Amino acid sequence: MSARMHLSPAQDAQDAQDAQDTQAAHPQDPGAEHFAHAAEVLGLLADRTRLALLHTLGKGEADVMTLTAVCGAARPAVSQHLAKLRLAGLVSVRREGRRMIYGPPDGHLRRVVDEILNLADHHLSGAETHN
Repeated sequence: MSARMHLSPAQDAQDAQDAQDTQAAHPQDPGAEHFAHAAEVLGLLADRTRLALLHTLGKGEADVMTLTAVCGAARPAVSQHLAKLRLAGLVSVRREGRRMIYGPPDGHLRRVVDEILNLADHHLSGAETHN
C-alpha cells in the first residue's frame, strides 16, 4: 500500500508518467559510454581543489578571487582548475566587466559533491552510515 494518498485518478496518472519520463531520461542499465563519462567526471572530482571549487560554486556564482580565498590555493592553480571544469562542461562562466564569474554545477553534480562530502564526514566522524 502506498504511503501517499491521491485525491484524483489524474494525480495517479501524472505520477506514473513522471516515473516513466525519469526512467526514459536515465537508463537503468548504463552502457559503456555512460561508465566512461562517469569515470571521467569522477577523475575530475578526485582533486581536492576542484572538489572545493564545485562545493563552493554549489552555493552560487563566484569570481576567481572569491574562489581563491575559499580554496586556499594559489590564483593560477585555481584558474587552471576552473578551466578544466569549464572545458568538461561542469561549470559555466560569464564575463562581468573584467571579471570572470563562474556558475554553479548542475543539480546532479551538486548532489554528487554533497554526497561524497557526506560520506567523508561519516568516515571521519565515525557516524553511522545510511542504508
